[in-house]
Amino acid sequence: MQIFEKLEEYRYEQVVFCHDKATGLKAIIVIHNTTLGPALGGCRMYPYESEEAAVVDCLRLARGMTYKAAVSGLNLGGGKSVIIGDPERDKSEALFRSFGRYIETLGGRYITAEDVGTSTEDMANIQVETSYVVGVDKTYGGSGDPSPFTALGVLQGMRACVEEVFGTTSLEGRTVAVQGLGHVGYHLCRLLDEEGANLIVADVRKDRVEQAIREFGAKPVAPEEIVSVPCDVFAPCALGAVVNDESLPKLRCQIIAGSANNVLLEPRHGEELSRRGILYAPDYVINAGGLINVADELEGYNAQRATSRVMRIYDAVKGVIAISKRDRVPTHVAADTLALERIEAIAGMVRLHTGHPYGHLQRRSRERL
Repeated sequence: MQIFEKLEEYRYEQVVFCHDKATGLKAIIVIHNTTLGPALGGCRMYPYESEEAAVVDCLRLARGMTYKAAVSGLNLGGGKSVIIGDPERDKSEALFRSFGRYIETLGGRYITAEDVGTSTEDMANIQVETSYVVGVDKTYGGSGDPSPFTALGVLQGMRACVEEVFGTTSLEGRTVAVQGLGHVGYHLCRLLDEEGANLIVADVRKDRVEQAIREFGAKPVAPEEIVSVPCDVFAPCALGAVVNDESLPKLRCQIIAGSANNVLLEPRHGEELSRRGILYAPDYVINAGGLINVADELEGYNAQRATSRVMRIYDAVKGVIAISKRDRVPTHVAADTLALERIEAIAGMVRLHTGHPYGHLQRRSRERL
């Protein structure tokens, strides 16, 4: 991979390689864009098959965080970090403290948080060395598990979609097929049950499915069948790339709205959803509740304020739908437009008051920033 060509193509600001032989730390920090504020994005720990694979993943994730923060109305930019290693075997206090020192050297340009393979305990170890970390446990002054807030945001985005398709924000009597009963998926089921929705669920873990049957009266289906069940809303809350060439012809829903990242295998699949009349709530818009919640820690965490901000995901999804209609484009394209319009407006304000050129914020295709 020609890394500088990649940085130029997608206008990344900075890539930092972190290495500490004593602790075994091998980490990468990517800062994509800080026009709206410091870059915030989680720290992922994963045993990547190669260093190049780790760099590619971190670059992709950082760019996505720029869009997510922008459409969420946060005064934050996009960044991400990855630690190369097995989270089951390679974790240590010293490793995360060492990583915290690297974050501290950036002087606040990057703020980390938990992600796949890391925990609130890991964030607490990072916090020993730097204040530029959020998502720590409540006992350390943080906000704790962000899953309930992610689920709440998905519910609000789902309301916006239901209103567009059925003319009401109520989910009572609507059939929702939830794929994946992890932390977010299960919280979402609880909220939907309270709304009076009819639940169809699938998960590879039978105990989670059985629990959903007992608690919510959910109807179970096999994991491979969930994409094809007749429903009003399909809520993918597990792995990404759910909408692909194989699954598209099987879909029997009118709305796709869930917490999973990278729901579309390729952008063309979003275009096909639009052609088929299926309303898609773009993933980084509807699943931003967790980010919004941990970002509130930067102001001194207040759960009521964080909840109020997460509720605004309804407005964000409505905004995406409005742009989709205005520009006659699929919603995944409209979401990028919403993010870019906000970033460019702030960049224009900065140019006006400072005279500094921000050529890297000129409008580009929906694949770039």
